Amino acid sequence: MKQSQKKTKCLGAAGFEQYYSDLFGERWIGLKAALQSEPDYLAWKAGGSESYYLDSGSVRAALTLPLSNARHILDLCAAPGGKTLVLASCMNADAELLSNERSPDRKNRLVKVCDSCLSAEKRSRVTIACHDGAKMCLSQTACFDAILLDAPCSSERHVLADSKYLAEWTPSRIKTLSMSQWALLSSAWRMLSPGGYLVYSTCALSPDENDMVVARLAKKITDATVCEPAISSDCAPWCGLSAEALPAYEKTTYGAHILPDKAGGAGPLYFSLLKKYNKKTKNLEKSLD
Repeated sequence: MKQSQKKTKCLGAAGFEQYYSDLFGERWIGLKAALQSEPDYLAWKAGGSESYYLDSGSVRAALTLPLSNARHILDLCAAPGGKTLVLASCMNADAELLSNERSPDRKNRLVKVCDSCLSAEKRSRVTIACHDGAKMCLSQTACFDAILLDAPCSSERHVLADSKYLAEWTPSRIKTLSMSQWALLSSAWRMLSPGGYLVYSTCALSPDENDMVVARLAKKITDATVCEPAISSDCAPWCGLSAEALPAYEKTTYGAHILPDKAGGAGPLYFSLLKKYNKKTKNLEKSLD
């Protein structure tokens, strides 16, 4: 087969099918069917006039971030706002949350979600910003005690649901996204205070956007450690949820993966909990270049 023919075959719906079939093997048939079914939504009540419905896997990921000693919290890619609501619900009475979204349109949606779903007291401690998360570290360094980075990703569930996106699919997008995810993760790490925690998450299937992004950080940074992705003890009592009430995950090398075929429709949702050692790191900026 000619190289041009191979390239064409890798694009669109056929290429999508081949890529994920190769990745998951026989499991792909059932996983694909689960991705095309109704997600497992959970109603999150944060004291406002409205409840917010989000994937239970997203709740599970957000509840992984320890908040008991966090006064300054960052949700780096916050829109549409579900995880911001979870963090705002669980943060301490003296804590403040900065919810950032790069897109002005999505930022406006984030504002509406927070205004309608949060109690007035919680809303007063949530600041919403519109910055490029990959560049925020240029003006803010080691200033957040806890960071949630739910990075933009391939979002295969949405690709399968839209024939236009499926026809435009290409494997090169995964590589492009992984580069953007790394830029966001390295920026978030610079902004994390020593002793702080960071949750990196995506709704992607490919390890290139999940474990391999975290692996790059673990390889380059000497003050990073991967933690067990358990529900944070300071979050669980407030929300009344337990591990048994939330979807089960499959353990990966650097985190956990919730996949809908084995989690009652929840996900896909990858998450990894990282802690920055409470010590000075030499040449941090140089190592992240």
